[in-house]
Amino acid sequence: MLTKTDIEHEKLKHNSPFFKTALAPTNEEQQLLFTLKNIGKLPDNFEGNLFVPLLNHSNPKIRCLAIKNVGKLKDERYLKKLIKFAETEKNSLARREAVSAIGRLKTENAISILTRFTTDTDPKVVLQAVRGLLYFKEHREVKTALASLAEHPNELIQEQIARELQQHNHTDTSKTLNHPTSPDTLKNVMVCADVQDVLKVIPDESIHLTFTSPPYYNARDYTIFPSYKAYLDFLTDVFTETHRITKEGRFFVLNTSPVIVPRISRAHSSKRYAIPYDIHPRLTKIGWEFIDDIVWMKPEYAAKNRNGGFFQHRKPLGYKANSVTESVMVYRKKSDKLIDWNLRQYDNETIAASKVLGEYEKTNIWQINPATDKVHPAVFPPELAARVIQYYSFIGDLVFDPFGGSGTVGHVALLHERYFFLCEKEAEYVERARQMLDTSLFSGINPRILSLSELKSNIVEESQKL
Repeated sequence: MLTKTDIEHEKLKHNSPFFKTALAPTNEEQQLLFTLKNIGKLPDNFEGNLFVPLLNHSNPKIRCLAIKNVGKLKDERYLKKLIKFAETEKNSLARREAVSAIGRLKTENAISILTRFTTDTDPKVVLQAVRGLLYFKEHREVKTALASLAEHPNELIQEQIARELQQHNHTDTSKTLNHPTSPDTLKNVMVCADVQDVLKVIPDESIHLTFTSPPYYNARDYTIFPSYKAYLDFLTDVFTETHRITKEGRFFVLNTSPVIVPRISRAHSSKRYAIPYDIHPRLTKIGWEFIDDIVWMKPEYAAKNRNGGFFQHRKPLGYKANSVTESVMVYRKKSDKLIDWNLRQYDNETIAASKVLGEYEKTNIWQINPATDKVHPAVFPPELAARVIQYYSFIGDLVFDPFGGSGTVGHVALLHERYFFLCEKEAEYVERARQMLDTSLFSGINPRILSLSELKSNIVEESQKL
């Protein structure tokens, strides 16, 4: 029986007859697939012509793997075969591999064919062509071809071209330097003021993680808005500024759920607003990149009963589900840098100390009991905040909650050796947070409750020291 070890061993032999047999088109498909998948990196003297007959195999998976292996050779002698395959192949995955292989040749002779593929109907073929052309992006012909894609209807192509244009025009700044640090004047601070006023004075790229649950639309006296649009506009303004003060590539986690505005009389219907779905397109427009959708599931007893009437009459159209879930949407500040870049900003000691140990939730369904508070009507369960803070920040990071409420996010941040920065305009909740963040609970830590004017003064003073 053929094994990976056999393949690796035979690769080291020059002109080994092994592959003439293993890659023969008449072999069983499973053996061909196994060999093609596990052949790995090819030695410089590998006989690439062994793959060529497989480009006409009836199995598209075999054709795809064969063309991928031809691409590994990076041999311009196969350019014509690659071009013919890319132009005639019907399987989309195999075509993409062929265009990718053409690009990997890094030869000027491929510029014209790659340029032709930038008009392909398959966006992923176009992206492969763009990748190949970027090696020659200083060529006039290539610049013209790439510029023509700026208004391409596919969003991934638009982003790729915009990224290249941005890099071309970009001058490095100090924003991304000292990535793990944050302003001392914001550390372990709760500001008693309107969040929109507070955000105006916060320096760019100051925080590492935002975790928040905004006030429900017109559900409390302190959250009355003239319209649902005004409510969404308010959140959009807050999360736009949050984007500005977030460090490159770092995370924003938003906990929301649909809300019901009760009917005004029995002659009217109640109105249900799908907040998570309505705010999402606004967030992506701001520049937040969608990463994950997590469902916070509460026990059934925690749900408000909405189907009592249906339980009695069981008539169609009258069913209403009892809601036991909320949405925990995970976003990342859009960046052309991978998460590995963010990781490399930290020293090994910090990374080791921040690792999530023991059991962790492997799915996007988080079963967590809700929390109650004698002052605040809608508090985070500490377990929910703990998971988010541990999964999306490092020890020593600054965690922000623009709607700080009674301070749960701050309290949990301290428990996990992070700093917090909270905003809350309701004095009653700030006082409750003061108790939650009592210094006697955290040795050596001095949480501060500041007014907006005090915060402004501290920021100015810190900036003058720099």
